[in-house]
This record gives sequence, structure tokens and C-alpha cells, in this order.
Amino acid sequence: MSKIILLALGALLLVLSVRAEAQQPKKVPSIGYLSTGSPSSSTQTIEAFRQGLHELGYAEGKNITIEYRFAEGREDRLRQFASELVRFKVDVIFVSATVATLATKNATTTIPIVFTIVDDPIAFGLIDSLGHPGGNITGLTSGAGPGLYGKRLELLKESFPRVSRVAALWNPDDPGSVVNVRGMETPARSLSLKLQSVEMRDPNDLQQAFSAMKRERAEALVTILGALVGSQRSRIVDLAAKSRLATMSAESRWTEAGGLMSYGPDYADLYRRAATYVDKILKGANPADLPVEQPTKFELVINLKTAKRIGLTIPPNVLARADKVIK
Repeated sequence: MSKIILLALGALLLVLSVRAEAQQPKKVPSIGYLSTGSPSSSTQTIEAFRQGLHELGYAEGKNITIEYRFAEGREDRLRQFASELVRFKVDVIFVSATVATLATKNATTTIPIVFTIVDDPIAFGLIDSLGHPGGNITGLTSGAGPGLYGKRLELLKESFPRVSRVAALWNPDDPGSVVNVRGMETPARSLSLKLQSVEMRDPNDLQQAFSAMKRERAEALVTILGALVGSQRSRIVDLAAKSRLATMSAESRWTEAGGLMSYGPDYADLYRRAATYVDKILKGANPADLPVEQPTKFELVINLKTAKRIGLTIPPNVLARADKVIK
């Protein structure tokens, strides 16, 4: 009789333990989101990333958590926040821009990293190859690197044939910007453009930078994509308009903020697609085996309100090729 009771009790305990395990809440995966910009300047790209996650069945606060960090153009914060996310032991870190990806790579060799808006991840030692990244990093590049800046100069020259002096605003402490500025030199010469290098290491350098453009009689301005320059987007487009400079940028956000023209990848599309990498990694994929992708959509955006404000006319043949015209 005692044996029967013991067996019954054992069976009961087994059932109860199985039920208890079944009722244990599953660990909600966490994503570290490291941005070079500010919360306000990153709204569009954050929403694109969230949309990509939503399309894959994730709902923030329910079956996924996201730890946001915004460096607001400061490299020291990038390093600080990258280390912070590693200490939090997030399951994957999503990051954009070369400088931010380098900071995150230096912070961890084990937590998977998904990057985007990196021109040449091989040149900067982030991955071994596009087809087989190796290590703990994969993601999406922002395209043809310096070659795209040559294309931007071509569009400026086609739009305004009389332009001969173009300023390039960039941060020499940003490794990606260094590569892009150097890549502009040859196409500038072929287009008979005098390229003025205007350095910016701090937000307080802006007034001095525009004074330098005025001294050199710059007629157009190309902004080189980077954390610091991007953090000052609104100020830069406003100062450029006041200086009556035709601006060309890499992102449509600049044109929407009041810049004249932009040509580059559809960055919102890159952020949406980055969510697929996060999903695959959370489901067990090894980042070393996930091929790095390149942009599939490029867009030319023109702001006619800005053109009118600074007294310029966009040729019909250029307008006809625009993917978006802001009127």
C-alpha cells in the first residue's frame, strides 16, 4: 500500500513540476539600439526598424525589448553606450554608421552585431567578406562608398553647369568621412570643380566653417555623412540657405529638413531590412554566416521650396529623374 501511495505522489509531483515549467514565462529577447544621432533626428529610421520587426511578428514591450542609446554626434558616448549595452547582455546590438560599428566591435566579440549605413565594412576590418562576414558582425552596407559622392557631384554639375567651387563639410575624426572625401577628389577634377575641404570637429565649428566657405566663394555644399555632421543637420541646411548655397547630401532626411538635393540609398528601407537580420540571429543564425547585403533602392530627392528660397532653378531633365519632389 505504501508503495502505491509513493508512486502516486511521485506521479503527482511530476505532473506539477511539468505544469510549473510550462507556466514559466519565456525570456523576452532584447535588442540594443545604438544611434549616432539624437532621438528627434532618428525618428524616421527608428520607425522603419520597428516596422521591419512588426512585419516579422515582434511587438515592442511584448515579445521583444529594445534598449535605446543616442550618442548625439559624440564619439565618446558611442564607446560608452556600446560598453553599456554589452554589460546589459542584450541578445543582439543594432548599430548604424562606420564609427558606431567600430566602437561596438571593440566592445564585444561575442554578442551579435547588425550594422547598416557602413560604406566599406571590409576596408575597416569589420568583416572578412560580403559573402562570409566571419566573426560576430553582419548587416547592410550603404552602397558604393566614395563612388556615390562622385555621382552626387555629377548631379550638382548637371543641375548647375556654372558651378565651379564646391565645399565638402566633414569630420576628419570620422574614418568613414575620410574615405569619402578622398574619393571625391578624382571626380571633382574630371568635372572641373574646385573642391574645398571644410573640417568640422565640434558643433561650435559651424560658423567658422561657413565663414571659410564664404571666403573661398563656394557655390555649392556637399555634406559628408557622419555622426557629428548628421547631428547638426537642421543648423547646416539653415546656414546653407542663408548663404545661398546649393546643397547635396546622402540622405533624404536632409532634403526634407530644407536641403536642396539628396541622392543615395533609401535609408528607411535599409533599416527595415536590418530587422530581418535581427530576426534570423534571435532564431539561432550565426552572424558569421549571414551575407552582408547592399542597397537595392536609390532615390533622388529635390526640394523646390529651397530652390526658390535661394534663387535657383532645377532643370526639367533633372526634375524628371527625381523620385520625390518637395513643393
